[in-house]
Amino acid sequence: MQENLDSLVINFDTESLWVLNITLAIIMFGVALGISPNDFKRLFKTPKILLTGIISQFILLPLVTFIFIKLVNPMPSIALGMMMVAACPGGNISNFMTQMAKGNAALSVSLTAFATLVSLVMTPFNLHFWGNLYAPTAEILQRIELDPLELVKLVTLILGIPLLLGMLVRKYKATLADKLSKILKPISLIIFMLFIVIAFYDNFDIFINYVHYILILVIAHNILALLTGFYFAKVMKLSHKNQKTLSIETGIQNSGLGLLLIFSFFNGLGGMMLLVAFWAIWDIFSGLVLASYWAKQKVKE
Repeated sequence: MQENLDSLVINFDTESLWVLNITLAIIMFGVALGISPNDFKRLFKTPKILLTGIISQFILLPLVTFIFIKLVNPMPSIALGMMMVAACPGGNISNFMTQMAKGNAALSVSLTAFATLVSLVMTPFNLHFWGNLYAPTAEILQRIELDPLELVKLVTLILGIPLLLGMLVRKYKATLADKLSKILKPISLIIFMLFIVIAFYDNFDIFINYVHYILILVIAHNILALLTGFYFAKVMKLSHKNQKTLSIETGIQNSGLGLLLIFSFFNGLGGMMLLVAFWAIWDIFSGLVLASYWAKQKVKE
C-alpha cells in the first residue's frame, strides 16, 4: 500500500493546471490591491515583529515539521507534502481570519505581503534543504531532478508579479483598486475552493482509499503550526493581539501554491497532492474555528 501511494499519480490535466495558475495569480493580485508601500514602512518601524513573523514562518515551521516527520516517520511522498506546506508562505485568507479573531489586521496584511516577497527565495530553499536532509524525501527529489531555480521562477510568476502589479494599481488608481478588491477577493477564493472540490471529486476513489494516511497527520501538523506561531510570539513578548496574528499567519499556509508546485514539478505525486489538498480545506476550517473562539474572548493585553 505504501509503495502504491508513493507512486500514485492524481488525475489532473493541463487545462486544470492553467486554471490553478490563473486563480492563484488573481488571488494574489486581489490581496495586493489592498497593500501600499506604507504597509512595508510600518513593518520596518517594528523590526521585532517583522523578524518574529519571518522566523516563525520560514525557519521555525519547517524545523518543527522536520522534527515531527522524524518522530512519526510517514510515507516519503506524504513527508514531502508536509515539507511543501511548511515551505509555502502564509495563505491570503489569513487576513480575513485575523480580522475576525480581533488580531492585528494591518500587521497580517503587511506580513502576508512581505512573506510573499521572502517566499520567492525561501520556499524553494526550504523545500530543497529540508527535503534533502531526510533520506526518504531526498530520494524523491533526486529522482525528479528538482531545479530550485525553476521553482523560484514559477513562484515569482504566480506570486511576485501579481503582488507588484496590485500594489502599483493601489498606488496610482486607489479608487479602482478598492472596487476591484471587493470583486476579486470573494470571487477568486470561491473559484479556488471549487477547484479543490472538483479535484477531490475527480479523484474521490483515491481519496477514500488513502484518507486514513493523511487525516491525523494534517490535523496534528496544522495544530503544531498554529501553536508555533502563537508561542514564539509569546516568547518574543509580543502583545496578545499580535500573538493571535502570528499564530494565524504561521498556521494558515498558501496550500494553493503548494498544489501548483506539486503538479508542475512532481507530476501530481499522490501522497504529496492528497496531503496538501486536504490541508487546503482543513486549515480554512481550523482557522475559522480558532478565529471564532478568539472573537468571543474579551480583549486581553
